[in-house]
Amino acid sequence: MQKLFLLLAPSLLTLIEGVLLAAAVALILFSSKKSSGRDQPPTLLAIERGFGRLARRKRLAVLVVGFSVIAIRVALIPILGVPQPAAHDEFSYLLAADTFAHGKLTNPTPPMWVHFESFHIIQKPTYMSVYPPMQGIVLAAGELLGHPWIGQVFATALMCSALCWMLQGWLPPSWALFGAALAVLRLGILSYWMNGYWSTSIVASGGALVLGAWLRLRKHLRTRDALLMSLGLVILANSRPYEGLVLATVVAFAMLFWLLGKHRPSFRQSVPRVIFPMFFALAIATAATGYYYYRVTGSPFRMTYQVEVETYAAAPFFIWQTPRPETSYHNEVMGDFYRWEVKVFERNRTVTGYPRRAAQYLISWWYFYLGPLLSLPLLALPQVVRESKMRLPLAICAAMVPALAVETWNMPHYFSPATCALWLVVVQGVRHLRHWSPARRPLGTALVRAIPVLACAMILLRVTAAMVHVQIEVAWPRGNLKRATILRQLQHFPSQQLVIVVYDPGHNFDREWVYNDADIDAAKVAWARDMGTDGNQKLLSYFKDRRVWRVNADSASPMLQSYWAAKPPEQLRAVDQRKSESILP
Repeated sequence: MQKLFLLLAPSLLTLIEGVLLAAAVALILFSSKKSSGRDQPPTLLAIERGFGRLARRKRLAVLVVGFSVIAIRVALIPILGVPQPAAHDEFSYLLAADTFAHGKLTNPTPPMWVHFESFHIIQKPTYMSVYPPMQGIVLAAGELLGHPWIGQVFATALMCSALCWMLQGWLPPSWALFGAALAVLRLGILSYWMNGYWSTSIVASGGALVLGAWLRLRKHLRTRDALLMSLGLVILANSRPYEGLVLATVVAFAMLFWLLGKHRPSFRQSVPRVIFPMFFALAIATAATGYYYYRVTGSPFRMTYQVEVETYAAAPFFIWQTPRPETSYHNEVMGDFYRWEVKVFERNRTVTGYPRRAAQYLISWWYFYLGPLLSLPLLALPQVVRESKMRLPLAICAAMVPALAVETWNMPHYFSPATCALWLVVVQGVRHLRHWSPARRPLGTALVRAIPVLACAMILLRVTAAMVHVQIEVAWPRGNLKRATILRQLQHFPSQQLVIVVYDPGHNFDREWVYNDADIDAAKVAWARDMGTDGNQKLLSYFKDRRVWRVNADSASPMLQSYWAAKPPEQLRAVDQRKSESILP
């Protein structure tokens, strides 16, 4: 039984969702033979009328959507807890957040920087995250409010509200609210966009602002909409610039055809209301972004990511590029990681490796965005494709396919700028599905009603499983809980602390512990790599007033040990191995 669970674990939730959907479809088909569908439950009709009344009050609907995300997730904190960072990217974003929260654009290189090197962080010419600044700004807002995750919660609420606002420009109010509700249930409560520190929600918000403003510009030619589109473009440029550029390019061509086409607005109207406002807004944003990179890298035209590639990474960003010559590394963990990246890059360029990689990404993308439940509306895709109004969102989704296909690395959130377009296609598919009535049986209406009900059922199931500790997915709360436990312990000590982190041979790169605050010298806890007794001596002399610890991060139960009392790393690993073996069944 345990082997079966381990085999099914990666897709267990999807399997459960598929079974529930199949059962619901079977029930609807069976019930429709006995009923004409004309008699509707009064309670259901009352709920739908109330839903329609809320949807028609568009501004209120947008606010309710965002507030519901915050209220539901906060209410679940006693059950699901507050997530902890785990992935390299999350710690990198948190470094940017801590920097911005202290009123700085970047940090000077730490004097002992060799001991603090870590992934997706540069140490020279300044000490900073390699990523664009938008995600860090989101988490910095949360840090100023008390905890970085607060920023993530508000950003996810903003994303769902932005999707609702976007859909209101393209669809009738009730369908816009329906689509926003699906976003809340699918993306807003239990996804890693909410329960982590990736800040991907702000990227999806940028895409929603661009697509939502586009149709409003065509209808009303308002400066307000031009500025909202500009804001969306600025968010994309400063969060996921490559994938955001893909969306922006498709929308730019659509705008060009509109401004120069047969039904174009007069230049007397479009220039002062659209072109000039967008030009000045984007010019100011470009100057601000350039200044940011000037402070971080020394050049307004040099992104922080480029510095990391030149300093550490050998594997290029696109599969057609050639790996860079390997650089020298100050410690083996860093070197092993970047050499592993090159191996993955080379494997993904082989005849068998590339299809396997593409299939893995496509499956993970489908798991995250659609699953069985939201794949159902895609049965109406042939009808959606024939609608001229849907050409732009379909073009955005189509353009993302080749753009993502040539990237070396892929995760579901790389598609996030086009979330708005995908959601618009899905909701339009639901609209067509509602009218599906074979043999004059209103099956479509029942299927559409079943979608949000099953989405709610999946959330209820997952929360209940977490309450009773039945593991149908990764346990809650999420993140590197072992490191977080050690950190909380250290923060209760009266003085400043220094932790020398030791890893076992064959260390899992995804379980990195060496990440620090923006101001390492002033931080209560500093995490450093073990560089041997002689290599550590300069660091210990520099931090002579700190209490020094050593911890084996790969131990089954990591424990703090006094650096001066602990045995050398090789003996420490052997002791930890014996402890781990003694607790095995």
